[in-house]
Amino acid sequence: MDLRHLVVDALSQNKKAAVLLGGAGVAVLGLGLGYKYLRETEKVFRVGVVSQLLIHPLKSGKAVSLALAECHKTGLKFGELQDRHWLVVSEDGHMVTGRQEPRLVLVSLTCEGGRVCLNGPNMEELRFPVKTPDNAVIDCRVFSADIQGRDCGDEASRWLTRYLGEEKTFRLVHFEEQMRGRRPMESKPQFPQFEVAFSDEAPVMLLSESSVNDLSSKLEKDVTVERFRPSIVVSDCEAYSEDSWEEIQIGSVRLQRVMSCGRCIFTTVDPETGVINRKEPLETLKSYRLCDPSETHIYKKSPLFGQLHAVKKTGILQVGDVVYKISR
Repeated sequence: MDLRHLVVDALSQNKKAAVLLGGAGVAVLGLGLGYKYLRETEKVFRVGVVSQLLIHPLKSGKAVSLALAECHKTGLKFGELQDRHWLVVSEDGHMVTGRQEPRLVLVSLTCEGGRVCLNGPNMEELRFPVKTPDNAVIDCRVFSADIQGRDCGDEASRWLTRYLGEEKTFRLVHFEEQMRGRRPMESKPQFPQFEVAFSDEAPVMLLSESSVNDLSSKLEKDVTVERFRPSIVVSDCEAYSEDSWEEIQIGSVRLQRVMSCGRCIFTTVDPETGVINRKEPLETLKSYRLCDPSETHIYKKSPLFGQLHAVKKTGILQVGDVVYKISR
């Protein structure tokens, strides 16, 4: 539904309220007219097209590419797959990611018929129920925040421990709908506030193909979008144009930019091999994508690549959707 239809619907509803509620309805209609005026001050510009939608069900795990996805307040969802809703933890509940265990990027977590399917190189597939209400709920530590996760059982733990080849024991946890999410921006009141499951900082990360291509042109070896783990990939725009999209509309979904995505050592993990080189493309990004000095207190020395978004309005996203920039 486009913005004009949204305004017409809202105004129509307010007119009905005026008929039914008399004098009180006049006030409602006045609000509706004010809403109409505000909406008409919005300007809509076509800035690109959605070329890929990616869900990473397991934090640091392999992406699932989709033609269509629901966009919820906590990120993308398709069926029982929800973005960053499964997490590997140590025995004491601390998160384990590709920063510490690079081979996690080769682990695939999918869902089929109410069961989780875990796959990895040289490993037999493991299947277990998505819902395990009798399993313990574990207190987990994600960065500096506490969050709960439902333990996925001993079989999943043995599978991960064997795959990662460590003397340590690893466990898999699942964030469930009724659990309280993290508020990653709580220490940054200047930014919009929202809840996520196991995502680093925001429910949606958006990146353009042209930005990745521009970076590749500066490297000895090309990189792909998968290395940067975006939720939404946009084509048909100039490199880094996504930096200026403060508010965007895609289909029925409205996204609000939170901040740029500061990049870390995880970008040096090859998503095809699970090997970490600890240098590129991070060093090249640092050579030309550092923040303005006025924002050093936010990003420190992390180079910026891609944009983090909060979800203002939920809905459906599809590959091929036009991306509109909203300005006022």
